[in-house]
Amino acid sequence: MASSAPPSSSAAGAQNPSKKSLLNFLANPMKRKDSFIQFFAMTGILLLSVRSLGQKYRLNDLQEDTSALREEQKGLENRMKHIKSSLLAEAAAPRSPPVPLLPG
Repeated sequence: MASSAPPSSSAAGAQNPSKKSLLNFLANPMKRKDSFIQFFAMTGILLLSVRSLGQKYRLNDLQEDTSALREEQKGLENRMKHIKSSLLAEAAAPRSPPVPLLPG
């Protein structure tokens, strides 16, 4: 009988410190509610600032990519115009008679 009593009391003792620490954990912010709210507000502002900074750098990168793509597009357009003009010039050139193939 004596052996059954200590395990139950030790089990209850093991639960009490966790409940007590949980109550202390919740009671502490309730005492300092204003500072706790201020802490969360400042944390939110900090996170928004970091996100805005990340978006700013991403926007700058996208603008650089856009300008690089525009330059590449202009280069491709110039190349297409050159190829087209050379093909038209080749088509407009007088044709020489066909060269006979050697039998053989």
